[in-house]
Amino acid sequence: MRQGELSPPVGARRSRKRVGRGFGSGQGRTAGKGTKGQKARSGFKVRSGFEGGQLSLVKRLPKKRGFTNIFSTEYEIVKVGRLNCFQPETEVTPEGLAEQRLVRSLKKPIKILGDGELEKPLVVRASRFTETARRKIEMAGGKAEEI
Repeated sequence: MRQGELSPPVGARRSRKRVGRGFGSGQGRTAGKGTKGQKARSGFKVRSGFEGGQLSLVKRLPKKRGFTNIFSTEYEIVKVGRLNCFQPETEVTPEGLAEQRLVRSLKKPIKILGDGELEKPLVVRASRFTETARRKIEMAGGKAEEI
């Protein structure tokens, strides 16, 4: 057997449908497109998302509200009550907070919130303090210092 003698088995390959080539071809006149209508016309295309005149999914969904402020600062947040893990009279720095696993990363500035109670006098150094956090640290005998 030679390469030129190879051929697929009978019935494995169909000949291409030649539409619009007269009645004898079986695909004359309407060329298999049915009678009239949008799909029968030449150059027929439907844009993506078109649902046949039904209100499209894109229009049915609500619009996204509001906006994202690109100038906002994201802080690592620590609550005052969590600072009780430090020894009294200790200086609490961002590095110390990371060591105690109270913050995930030192890349963001740290903000101390006023949730919880502080029983020990501490010197806390952070980027920001809420008024209640500052008051609670000072009431415990400590100091709140902004970096």
